Amino acid sequence: MLTGGGSGGHITPILAVADELKHRTPNLHLVYIGKHGDKLGDIPASHPSIDQAFNIRAGKLRRYHGQWWRHVLDLPLIIRNIRDGFWVIIGIWQSFWLLKKLKPNVIFIKGGFVGVPVGVVAGWLHIPYITHDSDTLPGLANKIIAKRAHAHAVGGPKHLYPYPAHKTHEVGVPLNDQYKPVTYQLQSEYRKGLGIKSDVKVICVTGGGLGARRLNDAVAAIVPTLLLHYPSLVVLHISGRDHQAGLESYYKDKLSAEHYKHVLVKGFVNDLYRYTASADVVITRAGATQLAELATQRKAAIVVPNPILTGGHQTKNAQQLEKSNAIIVLSEEKLTKDHTVLYNAIRDLLDHQEKRHKLAQNLGNVAKPDATKRLADIILETDNNKH
Repeated sequence: MLTGGGSGGHITPILAVADELKHRTPNLHLVYIGKHGDKLGDIPASHPSIDQAFNIRAGKLRRYHGQWWRHVLDLPLIIRNIRDGFWVIIGIWQSFWLLKKLKPNVIFIKGGFVGVPVGVVAGWLHIPYITHDSDTLPGLANKIIAKRAHAHAVGGPKHLYPYPAHKTHEVGVPLNDQYKPVTYQLQSEYRKGLGIKSDVKVICVTGGGLGARRLNDAVAAIVPTLLLHYPSLVVLHISGRDHQAGLESYYKDKLSAEHYKHVLVKGFVNDLYRYTASADVVITRAGATQLAELATQRKAAIVVPNPILTGGHQTKNAQQLEKSNAIIVLSEEKLTKDHTVLYNAIRDLLDHQEKRHKLAQNLGNVAKPDATKRLADIILETDNNKH
């Protein structure tokens, strides 16, 4: 059984692990447990390695990083948190009946609050489960269910996590095997598939599976000027499903017919690796999965952490890599006030190939390309040790 969700950063590693498990043991029966109402829930449900998919209720504790006063004054947030407390109780009841019926040998819990009711019930029923944290700051959901976990797989150095050392395994972030170091030949191949010439400059923007409105707005504001300076530039903008229509309309209104041909907007793509591999520069948030993908591909990246996410985990992810001169980090606050900060950063990288190469090389040094295999090892060994 595999569970987790709420963002592409949870779902894509789950599917990578599912593919690896199926590849090794084709007769495994893999069940995915998602959260009722998950905007990306259709993706694992339709994935070829997933044999069955179910949805349960799950709550979410909404918090603002560094803005304690909003917890007191935001009445809608308080009401939603109270409501979600009841969802957790319902989710535990649903999980109990699902686990009793399906009798999973092992459960892999990637993170996200859908893992809480599943983990709680698995602990009661003595079903071994393995958690995974991609971010350098462990998620609250995994911390809640940590005590009875059989093992904790983590994306960063072990000492950053509050789990028992003997149960903690530093594996990295599991990725689809399509993520690999990008050669000039591979980049040209992907560009050809997307209808892009091999000799033009390309930027790719992605804010994660659900998109990032503030990042979208900052990029959209400078694209018209970028295209004036680089007439052959191609902009691949992965906006998030909810933002696609609005962004396409904006570009159509702001750009000439000729420049509009150079912008490709997609709400969500299952083959993001082709888009990021095609780019000279990637502009992204600081989710651990996205950064791991770019590290494996060895891509020059401009990273804008989301400052209000719980615990500031994106900021911590970015800080770890910035110390190694592996990424360019821009604060969202500065970006919002002055779009030229992003404009200048993009131009600096597009104009200096050596600088792009150095960033890509340094980011590639932190890649853990065997993470999916190592995580599958832990899952299968846990099952074997039961018998």
